[in-house]
Amino acid sequence: MTDITGPFRKSSYSTQEGECVEVALTADHGRAVRDSKQPGGGGPLLVLSRDSWGAFLRQFGRES
Repeated sequence: MTDITGPFRKSSYSTQEGECVEVALTADHGRAVRDSKQPGGGGPLLVLSRDSWGAFLRQFGRES
């Protein structure tokens, strides 16, 4: 089980058509990502380690 330590926040890249993801901080400084159409644990949760999240951001030219 992953300990989520912060609130989920909607991505600034989300669209107005409902294609949204939300991201939250985890206890080990990684991130948990979910579909905003299924809040409250109804859908899958993608959990990334701190290093994996950093690699993901670097792919898009944004440093964490």
